[in-house]
This record gives sequence, structure tokens and C-alpha cells, in this order.
Amino acid sequence: MIITRTPYRVSFLGGATDYPEYFLNNDGAVLGTAIDKYAYISIIPFYSRLFDYSIRLAYSKIEKVRKLAEIKHAPINACLNLCGITKDIEINYTGELPAFSGLGTSSSFVVGLLNALYAYQGKSINPLQLAYQAIKIERDVLKEAVGCQDQAFAALGGFNVFEFRAVDNIVVHRVPLTAQRIEEFEKYLLVLYTGIRRRASVIAAKQVKKVDDNKEILKKMRKMVDEGYNVLTGSGSLTQFGTLLDESWKLKSQLDSSITTPGIRKIYADGIRAGALGGKLLGAGGGGFYLFFVPPEKRNKVIQNLHLEEIPIKVNAPGSQIIHA
Repeated sequence: MIITRTPYRVSFLGGATDYPEYFLNNDGAVLGTAIDKYAYISIIPFYSRLFDYSIRLAYSKIEKVRKLAEIKHAPINACLNLCGITKDIEINYTGELPAFSGLGTSSSFVVGLLNALYAYQGKSINPLQLAYQAIKIERDVLKEAVGCQDQAFAALGGFNVFEFRAVDNIVVHRVPLTAQRIEEFEKYLLVLYTGIRRRASVIAAKQVKKVDDNKEILKKMRKMVDEGYNVLTGSGSLTQFGTLLDESWKLKSQLDSSITTPGIRKIYADGIRAGALGGKLLGAGGGGFYLFFVPPEKRNKVIQNLHLEEIPIKVNAPGSQIIHA
């Protein structure tokens, strides 16, 4: 049996500049982190000669098929095709958090599955190459309107600035933080679940179509990545990071009307009123998880005001790993 563990991610600043439609002609970068919430993929050999099917899949549904073309789960189909596996395999997926919620879960699934399939074949793959292959599957094979940060965080893990120069040229800058600074930073993070699930690619597709119209906004959002990096790596107060998140979220909300709704705007306003310094809806928008940056002494007041499910997180999680083989 092969088991992989692949992290989800939280993106702080620069989101939406990681789409090739933008960064191939401009400067794209994202500041974010892999978090300690994971996708788990297990693979075992399947003795198809003993059954009337040759591949078994278990995710939110169960599929038992005779051949690859019958698989309904498109990402699994694409990954098996890439690796040249056509039969005698069982794949099981478990995720710690819901899909379509702004944490890069879809890309973590693809990265984790590819990592598991290569290990199953006795092969190893460089983490950055793993990210590139996942990007290719999602964008070129599945035709999803996705950026390039989710796959990189899933494959490489860590607290990073990713600089996007080409689809297959991502420069990784680790954010050099001491354990004490990370602990201090984590005390400000509050992640709450709105209960709203949506397909990020649908919202992202609308944003991609408006890249030229939104170029000046995206440039401002990209600049905030450097400002955020300086705040984190400096020795001063972290409160300025919350202000940056607030400014960035207001800019992102202008990219397309589908990013926010009256309900989402009310959650944010209530959070700020209760003491949050800033925040953002994670992912492309429309729903999922809210991230607030809150002084520790005001944390309980924000939670009590919003009445949403809190998900505790730790930052700087490792990238996709084979945890059993």
C-alpha cells in the first residue's frame, strides 16, 4: 500500500496574479503557506482477475470500472492516463476539509494522487516537477480555469513567496521566519467556515476574462506581496499585515462581481467591527473559508460575533509526502 499526505494552502497576498493569462505579460507573485490540513490518497494493487471489474475508486462516490475510459472522475482518469496505468489498481481518497472551499483542495488531490501513482510504480519525482505536472493536468487536460499557486503549495509545502515567470518556471522564495515569529503570527490567524461551497474555476474564469481590464488592480495586489514579506521578516509589529490583508481584499473584490455577495460582505464587516484588523475570503471568492487577522485579545469576540465554525490551522506545513509504502 502507498499512502500520500498532501497539504491544503492559505494564500495571503497576490492571489489572482498567479494566472498565466496575467503573469506571462506581467509580474505575478503570491505570498502564502501550506497548512496542517491534508488530503490523503491510498493506493493498493487490485487483483482484477478475481472480479468483474479492473479498477476500483473510492472518494465521495465509489466507482468500479472495467477500463479507464469508463472512469467518471476526470482528475483520476487524467492522472492514470499520464502514468500509463490502465488496470489492477484501487485508489482511495480522504480529505480533512470540504472541497470547493478556497483552500486549494482540488490541486492537493491531483498532486497527492500523482505522487502516489509514481511511488506505486517505483518512481520518484522532484516536488517542483510534480507541481508542473499537476498544473498541466488541471489547465491543459481538464481545461480548468486555475492558477499556478495551489499546485506549488501542495507539492513544495512551506511558507513562501512564489514568483511566476512561466507555467513551468516558478521561482520559490522561502519566507525566513523563526519559530517564535511563526508562533506569534499564528496567534493572529482565525479561519472560519461560511458553509458556502462553490466551484472556484467558474468564478476564476470570469476573472481571467477581465485580466486586461483589471491590470492596474492586479499590479497593486502584486506589490503588496513584497510589503507583506517585509512585515513578516522584520522585527516590528504584525498588525500592519492585517492592514495589508484588508486593502488587498478590497482590491480583489473589484475584480468581478461574483467574488462577493451581500452575505459575504456582512460577515467581513461584522468581523472588522468585532476587532479584526483585516482578512479575506480564501480562494477565488464566492464562498468557502474566511481568514481574519485578529489581535489575540479580540479573537473570542470575533468568534462570538460571527457564529461560524472555526478551523484551527498551523502554517509552514511540509509538501506532499509518502507517509506509508
